[in-house]
Amino acid sequence: MEKLIEIFRKKITSTDMSFVRSLESQINWDARLVCIRGSRGTGKTTLILQHIKKAFSESLDKVLYVSLDNLYFSDNSLLDFVDSFVKRGGTYLFLDEVHKYPDWSRVIKNIYDDYPELHVVFTGSSLLEILNARSDLSRRALVYNLQGLSFREYLNLIAKTDFPILSLEEILKNNENFSAQIVSKIKPFEYFDDYLKHGYYPYFLEGIDDYYTRLNETVNLILEIELPFLRKVDVAYIVKIKKLLAVIGKSAPFIPNVTELASSIQIARQTLLQYFEYLEESKLIYQVFKQTRGLGALEKPDKIFLENTNLMFMFDDAQTDIGNVRETFVFNQLSHNHEVLFSEQSDFFVDQKYTFEVGGKNKKRKQIKDVSDSYILADNIEYGTERRIPIWLLGFLY
Repeated sequence: MEKLIEIFRKKITSTDMSFVRSLESQINWDARLVCIRGSRGTGKTTLILQHIKKAFSESLDKVLYVSLDNLYFSDNSLLDFVDSFVKRGGTYLFLDEVHKYPDWSRVIKNIYDDYPELHVVFTGSSLLEILNARSDLSRRALVYNLQGLSFREYLNLIAKTDFPILSLEEILKNNENFSAQIVSKIKPFEYFDDYLKHGYYPYFLEGIDDYYTRLNETVNLILEIELPFLRKVDVAYIVKIKKLLAVIGKSAPFIPNVTELASSIQIARQTLLQYFEYLEESKLIYQVFKQTRGLGALEKPDKIFLENTNLMFMFDDAQTDIGNVRETFVFNQLSHNHEVLFSEQSDFFVDQKYTFEVGGKNKKRKQIKDVSDSYILADNIEYGTERRIPIWLLGFLY
């Protein structure tokens, strides 16, 4: 344990506090069991180390961070480790990469039940593995999702700004003032293209040149290891699934003909729908439906987007469609805290109330002029008007 404490103290000393994700202030850290989910590379480890440095700088003897991929746990039991930590007066334990520990969900359940004085926060990069454990931990754990960086967070990190979160209602009611205030401090389009291409994952902090290599490794790990192992996807179909993801990124947007796709991949229609579900669980795609999805039978999506615009440019920078880039950005930023549905009249229907049409700077309201609570989300404009909102402003929702 002494070696793990030494590693933890070194990490805390070197943890940078200049930029902290907004989720840090939204988590109930006093809960007895907290789960932080998120794709690989979104910054979960940094988030919990920053919280420890912020909240426990005067009482580090009461807290410990460990990563369960440490070799220590290949020869030592996590339960024995926790027992020793509690007996030494420990009250807060942060467990990183829990999916690397065998039967981790059952062990954490036992820790929760047997050590009521202990607060446990755990993270996992395998979204499918975390989902597998929901039944064991759902009644005990508060679960938070760490999405990739919003455009607001990217600006605050890169340009050293301090812009606050704006609610969707605030943007719709007062986008003219908000856009003017932001533009008076920074030129959004100086940064927006870079964000769309390589600003969603904090990989860029380690160098832009290797960004897509790192992202590609993450996607390959999900497709080649997690899907076959955790969802029993036939390895023979992985190459075809990769090609399918590339097609989704190029289309404007991708409207699936499920029967035709299933035939071309030579699998059953329901199996293909199940694969779409797995890809969405893995945070590689979004499925868009005309109405709120019910529980039970799989449904055919009306549209499919890649989860974020960075994935689009990873698959094919040269052939990426700008219309699809815009819609993917809008869906990604809105879906974090809002219900986003397919609309027959426009691009998106949000929270059963708002209608959005996405387009370039010359996009007109003709298509939605008679629809109540309808708005244009326009690219390449700095300032908004009453019903015409700069698309980049949607990047301030979280």
